[in-house]
Amino acid sequence: MGLFSKLMNEFVDIIEWVDNTTNTLIWKFPRYDNEIKMGAKLTVRESQAAIFMNEGTIADIFGPGMYELTTQNMPIMSTLRGWKYGFNSPFKADVYFVSMRQFTNQKWGTQNPVMLRDAEFGPVRLRAFGSYNFAVGDPKVFLTQISATNPDFYTDDINEQLRNIAVSRGMDAIAQSKISVLDLTANYDTISKLITDKIQPDFAEMGLNLKKFLVENISLPPEVEAVLDKRSEMGIIGNLGAYAQFQAANAIEESAQNSIGGNLGAAGMGLGVGAAMMGQIGNIFQPNQVNPSAGAPAAGPDVPPPIPVAAEYFVAVNGKSEGPYSMDQLSQMAFAQSFTSGSMVWKKGMSGWVAASSVSDLANVLNNVPPPIPG
Repeated sequence: MGLFSKLMNEFVDIIEWVDNTTNTLIWKFPRYDNEIKMGAKLTVRESQAAIFMNEGTIADIFGPGMYELTTQNMPIMSTLRGWKYGFNSPFKADVYFVSMRQFTNQKWGTQNPVMLRDAEFGPVRLRAFGSYNFAVGDPKVFLTQISATNPDFYTDDINEQLRNIAVSRGMDAIAQSKISVLDLTANYDTISKLITDKIQPDFAEMGLNLKKFLVENISLPPEVEAVLDKRSEMGIIGNLGAYAQFQAANAIEESAQNSIGGNLGAAGMGLGVGAAMMGQIGNIFQPNQVNPSAGAPAAGPDVPPPIPVAAEYFVAVNGKSEGPYSMDQLSQMAFAQSFTSGSMVWKKGMSGWVAASSVSDLANVLNNVPPPIPG
């Protein structure tokens, strides 16, 4: 290598950054020990900014465009280095390129459920997650406050901090919105805007702009969702008796299908048991259902049985039906000899008229009548 080529290699005359990544925020131009030649070409592409730093102090900042470096377009650098008018010697400076593009689909979410107070359900624990987009708004603030002198700075280096801000401020915004847990899903857009307004100042302090914030899901713990599902089922079912019968009918159908090709006797038994079960379950949900075998309304374990009603009988007198008479009235009639064991009686539920002596309920009434006084 000739002396002229060696001298040329000691100077940097083209400064640019071709970014082929999707997650680089800061990239330091690899100058090493080479000096930048006055009059070098600086290319700053769209969505980029170039920052010249002299001995740890930020000097000039260049936006998109192509520049020929001179003392005229580097006024701060000229001041810091004490250049005189028209002095064009090579110089040393750190050059940082800042990506101003929008970084999309950055994820956020709660690591653990967050406790909130809901107007309808009281204290509840919520999980939430979504995505957000951000971009560098002030490259000078971002370089001095966040990336500092790192030669390369990526989105992964700051994402955790941004996620923590999103979760902390975001859940505060949800709590302050007073939106019911059951209405959160229908208000994702409203909640997203509330959270955006809440955390935008925190991003601005780091030189960032929050471009978009999306809430993709807000959910309750699985056990609470299971209770809500049951509540929804109850609201949809409505008639519990009809639902119980429907469930029993499905059980009968499944039993029959499982028994095809098997023991037909067992299948028939299963159908019989299922039918009986359906009848019993149907009775459970029928209020004041009469049990035919007991002759009285069925009562649950916590419901007192109905007060029994005394039987009343009609009595045939001279070919006419008179009454109904209570047991006390029949006792008085028996004592007056107007009601005897041969009197024809009938009450509700009997198929026809019968003699009083054949009715067991009237035995006490007839036996309490004293016999005739002798002589």
